[in-house]
Amino acid sequence: MKAWRPFRFPPLIEGAPLAPAAAAEVQASAADGFRQGMDAGYREGYDSGEAAGRDAGYQAGLEQGRAEGAAAARAETLAGLNQLAAPLEAAIKQLRKLCRDYQAAQRDEVVDLVAKVARQVIRCELALKPVQILDLVEETLAALPQGAHAQGEVEVLLNPEECQRIRELAPERAARWQLSADPALAPGECRVRGVEFEADAGCQQRLEHCVASLREQLMAEEG
Repeated sequence: MKAWRPFRFPPLIEGAPLAPAAAAEVQASAADGFRQGMDAGYREGYDSGEAAGRDAGYQAGLEQGRAEGAAAARAETLAGLNQLAAPLEAAIKQLRKLCRDYQAAQRDEVVDLVAKVARQVIRCELALKPVQILDLVEETLAALPQGAHAQGEVEVLLNPEECQRIRELAPERAARWQLSADPALAPGECRVRGVEFEADAGCQQRLEHCVASLREQLMAEEG
């Protein structure tokens, strides 16, 4: 068997020192390479930064433009709605006024009808029982301040026809009062007169009071 023997490579021979001109040229080449690398890196960084800044500015401008456009569109829409709402609100106000007028007209019709029916009922009642007027006289005197009719006689002024019928139908009650016929008084009307007072004891003022109360109640219910 053949024996192997290790082989040793000869040592590297160091190169000869460069001449001054060559060394300067190498140093200049290295400086140029460094500057070129710096310039290339600067341009690359500048271009990259410019692109990034441009993209960021574009995105910011786009968002700002969208926001401003949305605000302008919203303002324009609101302005258009306000223009449309103005005549609509006027129409609603007019409609409400018409409703109020209609309700007021209905209310007046109801009150007038009630007053008319009440007058008819009163007229019929007094035609059948004219003596009821004396009840009104007594109520009126009772409502006066105490002692207002204590002195002197009380005169009861009545419609002539009713005055005559009361004397015929209830002479006892008629004798308690000084009944006097007054052509100026309509049927159902009566005035009570004393030394220091005079009061309306007729039906009309009582009816008017009731009608006024009814009208106020209906108005309150309408709100």
